[in-house]
Parts: sequence; C-alpha cells; structure tokens
Amino acid sequence: HVQLVESGGGSVQAGGSLTLSCVASGYTYTMAWFRQAPGKEREGVASVDSERRTSYADSVKGRFTISKDNAKNTLYLQMNSLKPEDTAMYYCAAHNRRYTRYPPLIVNEYKDWGRGTQVTVS
Repeated sequence: HVQLVESGGGSVQAGGSLTLSCVASGYTYTMAWFRQAPGKEREGVASVDSERRTSYADSVKGRFTISKDNAKNTLYLQMNSLKPEDTAMYYCAAHNRRYTRYPPLIVNEYKDWGRGTQVTVS
C-alpha cells in the first residue's frame, strides 16, 4: 500500500485551467483520478499505468490529460476548458497491478486513496 497526497485544487472561472498533482509514498503501477460532487457517486475521470496506457471518461476527453512520472512517484491531471460541471472533490487512487487491457476507471479496482483536493469552477 502507498499513501497518496493530492494538491493543486482551487477555484477557477469557466474556460480556465488547473493542474492537479498526487505524490505517492512509493511506486505503484496503475493510478487514477476520480471525482465526487455533492450528492453524486464517485466517478472515474482518468487513469494511467507505467506503460503510459490511459483511459478517460467521455466527459473529459479532449480537455483533461493524465500523466505519471514514475521516477517521482507523482501523478498529474492537466485540466483545460473547465466547466461548472467539473466542480467536485478530486481524489487520487492507486493499485500496484498491471491490467491486461487499459487501466480501469472503476472505484472498486483501486486499493489506496488520497484525501482529495477541491476543484470549483464558476
């Protein structure tokens, strides 16, 4: 297991950009970003593995970019063209497992979670 610490959240106007970071206490093969808005279920945003294979939710394709620096054990999420509906608590997640196909966007597949960072788009 690893500990995960997110940063980079904040308040931004619609159309703006933010970059989230997540530092892991150790190496982990697959990492992902999830988000949860008030009153809604947690949903997958993007995932990446150490082979740089990625998955994206349809709602963020073309606007968000996930990346992983294996040397620094750090996960990033570059968010552009932000919309009010992107407002949520964003969580970093990790699972030290290689998936046969693309890294999943399923909550139950991830074993380690950060405490989250708030993103507010107005």
